[in-house]
Parts: sequence; structure tokens; C-alpha cells
Amino acid sequence: KGQKLYAIDRTRYAAAADQGRAQLQVARTNYVRVAKDAERYQRLAAQDAIALQQVDISKADVANAQSQIAAAQASLRSLSLDVRHSVITAPLTGTIGIAQVKLGALVSQGQTLINTVSAEDPIAVDVNVAEKDIARFTKLQQAKGVRKDSIFTLQVPGGQTYKLPGKIVALDRAVDPQTGTLKVRVQFPNPRRLLKAGMNTSLRVLNQDTGEQLTIPARAVTEQMGEFYVYVVGDSSKVSQRKVLTGTKVKDKVVVRQGLKAGETIVSDGVQNLHEGSKIQVGDPSKPAGAQGAAAAPAGK
Repeated sequence: KGQKLYAIDRTRYAAAADQGRAQLQVARTNYVRVAKDAERYQRLAAQDAIALQQVDISKADVANAQSQIAAAQASLRSLSLDVRHSVITAPLTGTIGIAQVKLGALVSQGQTLINTVSAEDPIAVDVNVAEKDIARFTKLQQAKGVRKDSIFTLQVPGGQTYKLPGKIVALDRAVDPQTGTLKVRVQFPNPRRLLKAGMNTSLRVLNQDTGEQLTIPARAVTEQMGEFYVYVVGDSSKVSQRKVLTGTKVKDKVVVRQGLKAGETIVSDGVQNLHEGSKIQVGDPSKPAGAQGAAAAPAGK
């Protein structure tokens, strides 16, 4: 931070600053003159040797001269700032990229990108999480007494796992209305500079569904107003809709935390054509739904 990186030709800025200093000196000289005139008019007025109107005019001249000094000082500060900004220094401690301009190139304020400096240690990874996972990530951010090194890990290109753990540092303020996701920022230490800005990585979050879990085909689950349901097969092959609490999805399976018991039979295919009390034909879930109607599958561990 503070290291000099680039210098812009300051000839024009330096000349403008010199002009500003000269204008400030003129304003100060003018103030000295009108202040002395006002002092003389005050003495003459005490002797009734001058009109009071002239005294009032001299006081106004002094006030105007003071304002001119203040304006010249403000202008000089602005011009001096341009001179200082003609030398570009690093705004933070990090790594600078390859220059985007060559020596002697014309640059314009707010338009020309000269280079980019990024902090690399620590480094942040941004991920988008679905609305249904916001509560989970909020709890992970606020959790106390949890082993932080077991929650977030990073898989870098090549399939290798980054050894140092990460932690949540920020959740965005609002859900993106276009994607329905919330941006979460996870920070990782990067002392060896192995992680680079712009890398595509995979963030791994500790699975809460550890151990033996009840799983069902993911296609058997339907969503209604943010809640999840399955059709359970009852007596006489009639189905009833039941609300379930789902967990982690692994390939074509999803964990069911609440709402089902092992051994119950659910409908896995053709659920879009069902309603409460529908009668189904129980078949092999491995076969296409169109060949056998709605197919049922047992919930298993």
C-alpha cells in the first residue's frame, strides 16, 4: 500500500497549481490594501472628515477581499490534489496485474483502465445459494462453538482440495430477483498465493446429513409454495399427499429428514398427473413412466 505505480504527465497540472498560487497571492495583496483603506476611513470618520457611506463601502471591500482569499485557497487545494493524483500509488497491499496501457498512452479520468490491484491474502470466494438455503448459511455464519475448519473447503481446478479452511464473512443484503439466489462471500487464507482472482473453484459445505439417512428419488418430490411433498401409496393403491422436510441432494436421490418412514411406498414417476386419492398402478420405478403409468418406489436408507 502506498507504493508508486504510475506517473501521469503533470506539466499541465503543475502549471495550473502555480497559477492558483499566484491568484491566492493577488487576493492576499488586495486584502492588505483594502484593509488599510478601511482603517484610514475609520480614523477620518471619527473626525467627521468623511461620509459614512464611504466607511460602509470600505467595510464591504474588506469582506469581499476575505472571500476572495477563501475562494483562491479552495481552488489551490483542488489544483494541488490534481498534482498529487498524477502519481498513482497502490491503494492496498496486494498483487498488481499486467499493465493495460503503454508508456506515452493517452488516459482519461474514469474511462481508461490502467491496471488492477487485488488483495490475495486473505482471498474471498463468492457463491450463489438458493433461497431455501439462506437460513442454513445464516446459521453457519452465526454459529458458535462449531469447528470452523470442518465447514467450508475449496476444490481447485484439477480436482485437488485446498488445505486451508474458509469462513463466511458476508451475506448479500437482498436476493437477486432474476436468479432467486443470494450471494455469499466465504474468505480463505492464502499465504502461498495459490488462489488467484477470477479462478473457478468448487465450494464444499459440510453436509449436515451424515450417517445413515432416509433417501428417495428426487423426481418423487414436488414443490408447492416453497414446501415439498410426496405421494404416499396407501390401501387399495390410493395415494395421499404428504409434506416432507428434505435435506441434501446426492445425484438422483434426496435425503428426507422428516415426513417419511423407512419401508413406506411413494410414487416416483408420473406425480404431475396425481391428486389426493388417485389410484395408481404399482410398477418398477426403473422403467419409463409412460410404459406403466405412475410408478412407485419404497423409501429406503
